[in-house]
Amino acid sequence: MRHLEALLDFYLASGVDASLGEDVVDWFQLSEVQAKARQQSATPQAAAQPVAAPGQNVSQQVRQVSPQNQSPSQPRPTQAAPAVGAGTRSPTDHGAIPDQAVISTARELASSTGSLADLRACLEAFDGCNLKRTAKSLVFADGNPDARVMLIGEAPGRDEDLQGKPFVGRSGQLLDRMLTAIGLDRSRVYIANTVPWRPPGNRTPTPQETEICRPFIQRQIELVNPDVVVFLGAASAKTLLGVQDGIRKMRGRWMTYPVAGRQVAALATYHPAYLLRSPLEKRLSWRDFLSVKSKLSELG
Repeated sequence: MRHLEALLDFYLASGVDASLGEDVVDWFQLSEVQAKARQQSATPQAAAQPVAAPGQNVSQQVRQVSPQNQSPSQPRPTQAAPAVGAGTRSPTDHGAIPDQAVISTARELASSTGSLADLRACLEAFDGCNLKRTAKSLVFADGNPDARVMLIGEAPGRDEDLQGKPFVGRSGQLLDRMLTAIGLDRSRVYIANTVPWRPPGNRTPTPQETEICRPFIQRQIELVNPDVVVFLGAASAKTLLGVQDGIRKMRGRWMTYPVAGRQVAALATYHPAYLLRSPLEKRLSWRDFLSVKSKLSELG
């Protein structure tokens, strides 16, 4: 049994936490299809046609590698990809390179939105973050946009990706209980993440991915305009506050976050997912949530 548990832990650590499809795929045969597609791109006059893998259409298998299905702005498979930072590809291309041009475009798009509905529509149309290609859903937000308290995590997990809402898995259930303990619920708070798409295998978002998404969460905070911001975990606090302290040093200490020309009270606390792994730390998070309740009373 311990061997099986160790194997499952290995799979989870490697990002294998969900089935990628219901149909069996012969990856060896699929490799042959891709090899033939590359040959065709090198010799366009070739008459040979790729062989479809069992249960799949040939056009589906070679869609990403066939030169006939690529836009002029995308390099052919036989060409070297442009270097990161070269800025040679449009920020809206699929597989966008996270260079400064993409980040600048994200800032411009986010700042141009005038409502949360506009911001959501902007994110749904935005293709500058590669995480969108592997995620099932845009996980925009949950709760009341007029709430006085806004809670911000790092990125969605598997359950959140499936349902399209933040904090709906086990960590979300714990968060709900923590909110109830101080007289709050999802109808009285607003919940979002710094990154709105699930990274593959629940890995940590890269600095480039976080930087691309940062203008959108910043604009989201401005549009909600809360009285209190609670950062769930160090990642969201570091991204938005620009601090480098670890969560143990940071948590429980009131800071400020600039929103629409005013300084909003901000507090970092442990992420609920961490509390599930380290239940003894719940007592510290309880103190933090009591502090949030006191701050709301203090602010009136």
